[in-house]
Amino acid sequence: MSTSLPVLGACPLDCPDTCSWVVTVRDGEAVGLRGNRDHPYTRGALCVKVNRYLEQVRSADRVLHPLKRVGPKGSGRFERISLDQALSEIAAKLTSIVEEHGGEAIWPYQGTGTLGYVQGESGQAGRRFWNALGASRHDLNICARAGNDGLRYVNGTPGGMDPETFALSRLILLWGTNTLTSGHHLWKFVQDARAAGAYVVAIDPIRTRTADQADEHLPIRPGTDAALALGLLHVVLEEGAEDRAYIEEHTTGWDEFEAEIRRHPPALVAEITGLPEERIRALGVRLAHTRPTGIRATMGIQRHAGGGAAMRVIACIPGVTGDWRHPGGGVAYSTSGYAPTGPDPRDDLLPHPVRTLTMTRLADGLDESVKCLWVYAANPLGSTSDQNRIRAALAREDLFTVVMEQFPTDTVDYADYVLPATMQIEHLDVHHGYGHMYMVWNEPAVEPPGECLSTTETFRRLARKMGLTEPSLYDSDLDLAEQTLAQVGISVEECRKQGWARLRVADPFVPFAEGFPTPSGRLEFVSAKAEAAGLPRVAGYVPSFTARTAPADRPHPLVMITPAAHTFLNTQFANNPELRKRSKGPRVMVNPADAASRGLVDGQAARVFNGNGEFRAYVEVSDRVAQGVVAAPKGHWPKLSAGANPNALVDERDADMGRGPVYHDNFVDVAPLSSEEQFEPLV
Repeated sequence: MSTSLPVLGACPLDCPDTCSWVVTVRDGEAVGLRGNRDHPYTRGALCVKVNRYLEQVRSADRVLHPLKRVGPKGSGRFERISLDQALSEIAAKLTSIVEEHGGEAIWPYQGTGTLGYVQGESGQAGRRFWNALGASRHDLNICARAGNDGLRYVNGTPGGMDPETFALSRLILLWGTNTLTSGHHLWKFVQDARAAGAYVVAIDPIRTRTADQADEHLPIRPGTDAALALGLLHVVLEEGAEDRAYIEEHTTGWDEFEAEIRRHPPALVAEITGLPEERIRALGVRLAHTRPTGIRATMGIQRHAGGGAAMRVIACIPGVTGDWRHPGGGVAYSTSGYAPTGPDPRDDLLPHPVRTLTMTRLADGLDESVKCLWVYAANPLGSTSDQNRIRAALAREDLFTVVMEQFPTDTVDYADYVLPATMQIEHLDVHHGYGHMYMVWNEPAVEPPGECLSTTETFRRLARKMGLTEPSLYDSDLDLAEQTLAQVGISVEECRKQGWARLRVADPFVPFAEGFPTPSGRLEFVSAKAEAAGLPRVAGYVPSFTARTAPADRPHPLVMITPAAHTFLNTQFANNPELRKRSKGPRVMVNPADAASRGLVDGQAARVFNGNGEFRAYVEVSDRVAQGVVAAPKGHWPKLSAGANPNALVDERDADMGRGPVYHDNFVDVAPLSSEEQFEPLV
């Protein structure tokens, strides 16, 4: 008689919520998956995507064996080879590249496909191996970098509120975040606050499903968030509601920042943001007199040329209002500032200093000096800017490309070798939710299928093939987990037993009660570090590229933003038939006035284009976007959607801080397809 066993695990995806889950295993097979009801934050709920995770594990297109290219690059033509042959041939090629060109000719291109400390991005999995080879450093800047830097200039850390304390907020600003799509577990705490009388405002260029549920929606012009923050603070000053005692005791640079606020009266801010002056004033009055105010801002808000400055100014708001005094007051962007750093990457193994190559500059970076591109937990042909140039670079016959993957993505089609990768229920890992205060354990529930290897085991076997003798290259997964958890005073036994452990912080948590981790020990309205980096000394408004470009100078008239799709996580799950069906195909949302002037009707196939290229999508005519703005949800694989991916149009430019990407800061136009053009995405 077969018995069912529950196995505690964690969602690995690039989402702030990092759910604790329970896998039901029967006769060695995973037969059920549900959220862990005992987890204090995620409370048993999984999202629409992860509810289908076991379908993905068993998907017919899963890569289960090593593949070697037999056709032209980009053709996706491979032959199956044995794991030993693949690792032997790859090891020999890596050795020859290092001997002939030096280790820096290798670019280990790691993504956020998993955020684990053992297998993924949080622990920089594989970096010890790459350091031993002297490979180039990979700057994984694609997600949160500009916002992280902006927050550090003010608070000294990207860490802020414990999101659970939103239940105590009385005014909640959901700023540039679609909570019900990208981190829906926070909504339970928002609902708790509303039950106690809280007022909820969504500030977003799109009227999202979250905005529909808020008490108020402010459809701000893309890239003008810092101006709005200054305008709201101008009203706070008009009301005489700044917390002078808090400013005096806990901040520095107030006089200069106050002068910056005074330069942004609501009338001017209305012109900049496209919002009615009376609505700016009304929210400013509410902000002035409501304690505590909690602000939730996530990564979308900082993906433009002024993104770091936007988060910097927003971070100043609770310094003016004194909200950091209160549980439920402040800003929540990422709790990663409280998390461990992960296993020691052993940078001392590097034979000499090496260059750094930037993730979002892949098209520029793939020049002749790069002889090997090693892609893992990433799908740059679906997720990275300026895809047409990346595609051309990947077609180089002299570029040795290895992709570790679970599915045959567009990027896989350009590989010389494909190594099959495990999925979350098949390997050990430990995670931190960057939207909550818990470490979460992932126990392997089943054996890997076929010849799939975990990230760590792949690099251990390659190290052996290459004759590398450094002992730390062979640390076990449990060793790596122990090294991570020890940094925050949590034992493996505690985390493993219940599937999670709270970080060693107070509950409720007031993050800066003992001061700020800045050079001054105070919240810094003025930053010497920012000034030394060539940035403005005082926190202020830096407009996005599109916001600062006059209409007459615009190469194309519409501003495109690329929000998260409800059914995909970046490009993950975009090969799931049911989720692709629910996505209703690649879409571009167009305001009725812009649609009418272009002869576009709802449901029509159209081309979206600029100087970088084009993609095709179905038009959704809607007043959910303002005139002059279009929204094209990201996530579709080009190969499964007739090339429909908006990143083909995204410039390979940098934000103002951290070389962050600019996914929401590009000009485009939209036109109907001609009668001769065909568009039949494989939905």
